[in-house]
Amino acid sequence: MSLSVTLSASAAKQINTIMAAQAGAQFLRIGVVGGGCSGFSYTFDLADEKAGDDLVIERDGASVLIDEASLPFLEGSEIDYVDELIGAAFKINNPNATAACGCGTSFSV
Repeated sequence: MSLSVTLSASAAKQINTIMAAQAGAQFLRIGVVGGGCSGFSYTFDLADEKAGDDLVIERDGASVLIDEASLPFLEGSEIDYVDELIGAAFKINNPNATAACGCGTSFSV
C-alpha cells in the first residue's frame, strides 16, 4: 500500500518534545472519526505500541501511527505543527477535504 502521508519538520520536532515529557508513550496516533461540524474529525492520541494494521510515518526520530480505516481519508496529507498568534496546534493539510470548519478540527470529503 503506497498511501502518501508526510510529516513536517515542525511536527516532528513537537512530537519529539511531547514524547520526551510522556513516560511510556512512543507514538502520536492520528485518526479520523465520524462527527464534528463538517462530517469527520481528526483524533490525536498518545500510544505506547503499534497495532498490526497501522501505517508508521517517521521523521527526525518522531513516529506517527495511522490506522487502516483512517488512511483513505488522509491520503496525500501533510501533518504539520503551527505556532501562530491565535495558538499552537497540529494541523492536517488534507487535499481530500472539500470543506472544513473554522476551527480546523473537522472536515468533509
